[in-house]
Amino acid sequence: MIHQRAVEYLLGLEGAALLRSFVEESSPGFGRARVAEMRRLLAMTELDVEPVAAERISATDGYRVWSRTYDEPGNGLFPPEEEVVHGILTGIADELAVVVDAACGTGRHSEWLAGRGLRVIGVDDSPEMLARARARVPAADFRAGRLESLPLADGQADAVVCALALTHVRDLRPVFAEFARVLRPGGHLVISDVAQEWIAMGSVPRVRLDDGRPAVMPGHRHRASDYLGAALPAGFAVVSCAEPRMAPEVPLAAGAEVPGDGTGPWDQWPWSLAGVLPHVWEAVTGGLPTMIIWHFRRGPADR
Repeated sequence: MIHQRAVEYLLGLEGAALLRSFVEESSPGFGRARVAEMRRLLAMTELDVEPVAAERISATDGYRVWSRTYDEPGNGLFPPEEEVVHGILTGIADELAVVVDAACGTGRHSEWLAGRGLRVIGVDDSPEMLARARARVPAADFRAGRLESLPLADGQADAVVCALALTHVRDLRPVFAEFARVLRPGGHLVISDVAQEWIAMGSVPRVRLDDGRPAVMPGHRHRASDYLGAALPAGFAVVSCAEPRMAPEVPLAAGAEVPGDGTGPWDQWPWSLAGVLPHVWEAVTGGLPTMIIWHFRRGPADR
């Protein structure tokens, strides 16, 4: 179980802002303002409540629930991620005929790929997400399967795309080995994933189970060395790596005082909590990467 309280998250934001101001430009009163806000937060009796006990569940169980609302209203990470991923794929379009959309979800990338005349094989282990993908992209071939055991023949694909899914995987090595297996020599692997800094800020999918219990899906914090430690032994070479970021940070100003309690329901954390202390949220997240996007290429067969 994970136990979460709004006041603890808000105090953590204040502390993170103080750490940044310790080594970055800030106004003379920034630190004092943070300490004063922390005192006010601790004095707010409406925040002194029992923590929410959230159950850890598998990604498969989580997407069974999340599939109902996954595409509405949409994820703020999608537009910047698609800009980079689509740019990579457009640049290698002449080399592509068969593309695997691994952990395809509701078919966001499958739809774009199929629209360019490519043969698309989408794979996911969530029946609910696959059902939505099949309705969304009738031209694609969708199959049930896990990232560690893709239902494809050796060397069948010219490219594999895996978008915002590896955060749910603890050990990346079997997954990269499987990507290498299904790719032809010289094939391309394009991966996007949530930045480990963003996961540390609380960007972990949360759902309500059918009986109303709160639950959180896996959110593993992979560093660059984790991806490289899985990719290089599998025979991949790095073509490019991008880390789209939040708006650049500015000198840290003192900011406004804590407003009244408006933390919002647990289902909306941490985004509603960011709205309680927007000046602190901006101070903490400014300039941080929101995701990491890798372009790898598989080496020759005899490597």
